[in-house]
Amino acid sequence: MEPMNLPGLERLMDVCQRLRLGLETAPPAREPLKAGSLLEGVPVDPVLASVYARLGYASFAPKVGGWGLTRSDDQVHRLEENNKSWRERDWARLGEPVIVFGGHVYAYATVPGLADGRGRQPVVEINTYEYEPKVIPVASNVDRFFDSYSRYLEALVADPRYQQTGEQALLFPWDATRILARDEQLVELMRAGRFDTLMKNVDDETRHWAAKVMGTAV
Repeated sequence: MEPMNLPGLERLMDVCQRLRLGLETAPPAREPLKAGSLLEGVPVDPVLASVYARLGYASFAPKVGGWGLTRSDDQVHRLEENNKSWRERDWARLGEPVIVFGGHVYAYATVPGLADGRGRQPVVEINTYEYEPKVIPVASNVDRFFDSYSRYLEALVADPRYQQTGEQALLFPWDATRILARDEQLVELMRAGRFDTLMKNVDDETRHWAAKVMGTAV
């Protein structure tokens, strides 16, 4: 399968460079992950496979914290190693298999069980720093996640508090509800309750945030 176009990834890389937020990349493996191949027994998302066909590693916007794409190339197989740990340690607690592909403070993962008709998997953010892991949906697919994150970075840098003091007054995804709401397929999945099993441990504040994304907040 030929790697697909990734306009969201292109946009994110452009924003990181244009706004001077930092961008580090490394070349892919000679034989990168293939769409549909199994990683810890679940299929690799086709969009994620296309990302790893282009990059073996990336760090996006390190100047403002940003996040990193987990390394997987000919020398380092951290993606595979990390997901083995996630399967052993967290899948049972999460209630559903995930493929974690990056993050910084929190992890970003695709959800194979929620793949659409083209095999594309939605993306969730996972917080495992509390006793019970908390999961929130952030994109309908990996490339849409890149697009939304790039728009968050633009909003962050345009914020007067950032311009005056360098303070990161906006946080992703909490202060990006309007950006995420543009992802119509994500909103449809949320309204249909497709993430309910994964979101079983969220608090009222998170539920209110989700309602704002769905346009149902009072």
